[in-house]
Amino acid sequence: MIKIRKNIKSIVLVAILVSTTGFAKEFEYDKEAEKAKKRVEILNVSYDPTREFYEEYNKEFSTYWKNKTGQEVVVKQSHGGSGKQARAVIDGLKADVVTLALAYDIDAISQKAYLIPNDWQKRLENNSSPYTSTIVFLVRQGNPKGIKDWDDLVKEGVDVITPNPKTSGGARWNYLAAYAYGLKKELGNLENIDFESQKYKDAEKGAKEFVKRLFKNVPVLDSGARGSTNTFVQRKIGDVLLAWENEAFLAINELGRDEFEIVVPTISILAQPPVTVIDANAKRRLNYTVSTEYLQYLYSQKAQELAAKNYYRPSKPELVNKEYLKIFPKLELIKINDVFKSWSNAQKTHFDDGGTFDLIYR
Repeated sequence: MIKIRKNIKSIVLVAILVSTTGFAKEFEYDKEAEKAKKRVEILNVSYDPTREFYEEYNKEFSTYWKNKTGQEVVVKQSHGGSGKQARAVIDGLKADVVTLALAYDIDAISQKAYLIPNDWQKRLENNSSPYTSTIVFLVRQGNPKGIKDWDDLVKEGVDVITPNPKTSGGARWNYLAAYAYGLKKELGNLENIDFESQKYKDAEKGAKEFVKRLFKNVPVLDSGARGSTNTFVQRKIGDVLLAWENEAFLAINELGRDEFEIVVPTISILAQPPVTVIDANAKRRLNYTVSTEYLQYLYSQKAQELAAKNYYRPSKPELVNKEYLKIFPKLELIKINDVFKSWSNAQKTHFDDGGTFDLIYR
């Protein structure tokens, strides 16, 4: 009976801890035991288009860590659509760190699996986004359909390639950028939006109709951004690819400017892919210290320049050689909180079951 009461007591204490902090600390972390390990192996669960960047970054960090501590570190990678990757971690994939496409996916890990604290985004600079990106258009050489801006994507006879917003973080950025353009057409500008005004509610109707017309031109929805890139580049399906900026540059570099060209729309969205340590996993696996520094080092000069070389916009451009920054075009970049209130609101309104995307894509 005493044992049962003790067990009930411990369960209640854990429940209270989870309900008040959103994070259950189920064990003590042995920092000295981690330090004593000669070799550590960490798992970075990331989204589709970061493969090339992290392949280079992992080598750089491993050298840095070996020189600093004498400890060998091996970084393993897992890539896929950001939403699918988050669900995999929630379902038990033992990520030490995640580097996903959007904050909502990491919030889901916090709120559904209790592996990290709710305030995870405050732990690193720039809301834990060491680099940013945006959405551009990749078209075939010569731009045969004459695509210049978002309006051209809803024209009859234009096939648009984009991934599925249900599984891909990049696809959600694509969708929201298009929706923001639709709103701007109705409102004239996107400054100081009054979300309760009738004018805004009327503008929403126009924006919904705009993205509905756009998705009518989408012949196939891949699960992730890299899959959509392959559909457009290798399978040669579609007239225009809605792409992460870095994916568009990579496609041109790998296949040449005689195959593709980039079209920069008049307006797009500031995409801020965030990163965090998965505290519970990293501590349990005695990888917490190295995992923490693995993410902190992303803000170093070497890592910021490496991000720029891989066509990510560094969050600390002052550390980067200006030559690396010249490639990034200037355009109007809207912020998600200014136009959609927050990521959680955007997710609930547009991408949850029964949301706007489900209503327009039937």
